[in-house]
Amino acid sequence: MKYTQLGRTGLKVSRLVLGTMNFGPQTDEADSHTIMDAALDAGLNFFDTANVYGWGENKGRTESIIGSWFAKGGERRDKVVLATKVYGNMSADEKPWPNHDRLSALNIRRAVEASLKRLNTDYIDLYQFHHIDRRTPFEEIWQAVDVLVQQGKILYAGSSNFPGFKIAQANEVATRRGGGTTIGLVSEQCLYNLAERRAEMEVIPAARDYGLGVIPWSPLHGGLLGGVLKKENEGKRRASGRSADALANTAVREQVQAYEDLLDKHGIEPGEAALAWLLTRPGVTGPIVGPRTVEQLESALRALELELSEEVLTGLEEIFPGPGPSPEAFAW
Repeated sequence: MKYTQLGRTGLKVSRLVLGTMNFGPQTDEADSHTIMDAALDAGLNFFDTANVYGWGENKGRTESIIGSWFAKGGERRDKVVLATKVYGNMSADEKPWPNHDRLSALNIRRAVEASLKRLNTDYIDLYQFHHIDRRTPFEEIWQAVDVLVQQGKILYAGSSNFPGFKIAQANEVATRRGGGTTIGLVSEQCLYNLAERRAEMEVIPAARDYGLGVIPWSPLHGGLLGGVLKKENEGKRRASGRSADALANTAVREQVQAYEDLLDKHGIEPGEAALAWLLTRPGVTGPIVGPRTVEQLESALRALELELSEEVLTGLEEIFPGPGPSPEAFAW
């Protein structure tokens, strides 16, 4: 396993992140435990979840599955860098009860306590804001974080789905507060992959300037970059969700076909290439992989050993060109 520092921190994390969103909705508890054991055996130490995972009436279920795995002992908790998130509605009602969502100091306090209980742990390594909260000032958010750090309930704070200017605003406020214990945001979890490169415009430059590690989610863009056309042609799996919607566009389908043809020429699996490409990108700590099976995890792990040649990298850039540097991409 390869490791790196998480942003500007001293925290050492694996270059792949185990995403757990499928644990519960797609993968039962026993199989989820098997996948986590396999990840740990492979040296993968960075696990990501969120309080809302499980969704609907089962929200919180994913954290509980991780908690029951920690309860098995064997130094499982000590070996894992645990990341979870706060923002979404966690009330039992479909309509949020006041203060049961977003980033008020009250909800942060309530959400942390609930996550700790479900996760069967007394601390969270990386506590992430799942979305910006336009109603709550960062002064209040950092005050709540300071208290939790002082209590030993969280160690670091990160963001998810933040625009570049909010990353800057959050860390400038943290710096101005001076006497607080927080060091500001240390990571940003964003949508970033070969087919979706808008994060290169503002988000990733802001993250790099402020010393945040970048943690891409949906590295295969909902399956679009995982060999979807080949699987479709072989009758193994039909495109669904985001990939099906994208492939309805003829231009996108031609782009994905060119991508699969390029990798087939070089004998490379598309999903592994998409992950390996992210690992070459400046500022990227590690992409989140969300396996439903151990076999899918093993495929993701192979990407760590995959060296993409200059010919392949150039070909990928031609097929999926990025937006270019900011501000030149939208100015002169």
